[in-house]
Amino acid sequence: MKGMRVLIVDDEEDFRKTLATRLHFRDLPSETAENGEEALRFVREQAEPDVMVLDLRLPGMDGLEILRQTKLAYPDMEVIILTGYGTGAAEAEARQLGAFDYLQKPVPVDLLAEKIKSAYRRKLERTTAPQPCAECD
Repeated sequence: MKGMRVLIVDDEEDFRKTLATRLHFRDLPSETAENGEEALRFVREQAEPDVMVLDLRLPGMDGLEILRQTKLAYPDMEVIILTGYGTGAAEAEARQLGAFDYLQKPVPVDLLAEKIKSAYRRKLERTTAPQPCAECD
């Protein structure tokens, strides 16, 4: 999808690079970050991604804290949790914090690509919908 910005946050370098490559072949170019601090710095200093694919288990700041901070500062950004160590409690908390979806590794890359596209469409619908006019009432 033209113009969409995706950020993959995962501490496993091979996984991060492979996923970025596989998404690129599906016309979903992405940037990567290896930890929460790098991800938040990228979001602040670069362009805000439309969709973040976020692991839960990261060194330093965990994925739920990154999700919390991201949704507070950038509420329109969609976040997909992609983890190999998830629990029902973590999923419930992630959804409560505003995660678009919660997926367990391994996930078929085509399914992840569709989830990313769906998240992007939801962001576009929300951010381009006509806003109510307070002066029109």
